Amino acid sequence: MLPSFIAIEGNIGAGKTTLANRLAVDHNRRLILEAFSDNPFLPPFYKEPERYAFPVELFFMAERHKQLQHELTQTDLFSNGVIADYIFVKTLLFARNTLPAEEFRLFSRLFKVMDAGFPKPDLIVYLHRPVECLQANIARRGREYEQEIKDDYLASVQAAYFNYFGTQKEQPVLVIDLGDADFEANQAIYDRMAALIEESFPVGMTRVGL
Repeated sequence: MLPSFIAIEGNIGAGKTTLANRLAVDHNRRLILEAFSDNPFLPPFYKEPERYAFPVELFFMAERHKQLQHELTQTDLFSNGVIADYIFVKTLLFARNTLPAEEFRLFSRLFKVMDAGFPKPDLIVYLHRPVECLQANIARRGREYEQEIKDDYLASVQAAYFNYFGTQKEQPVLVIDLGDADFEANQAIYDRMAALIEESFPVGMTRVGL
């Protein structure tokens, strides 16, 4: 059996939304997907990150909070289980990665207020791919504003996740090393991933290669 509340995470282009969608359909789970494309500051941020970092992160935090507050406070939400394609703490991880110190201190104070009271996932699944594989996926899906993303930005996002997972003492985190494996096209790879997610893992980070 899958855990009741699963959050699928990963860097940009890792395939987290694709996996969340498929697991939700296959296991009749309620699905929570981040509405990232609604952020009006995202396209200019990828071109001028220093100028647009604070508004892009603030907008993301407000929208994620609004969505999770609506979705996770419904009494029947966990009757069949929930799969989300993000965790709220990614708001803080991305902000730490993009904001200068003074802005981040203000941002983190707002985050702590908003984060209080949300149910935590029973399992976080992180899809890990090398930066060159992420860039290949980003190019393949063809979102114009994402073509400005630099390798060093993807590498820094990856480092932020692993730094967080390394200090995690509340939840199990399953890191799946995918390389360039295409679980959408290859049923055997998807089946292996689904079987892994059904296993029990200790609190902290467990890393598995396919």
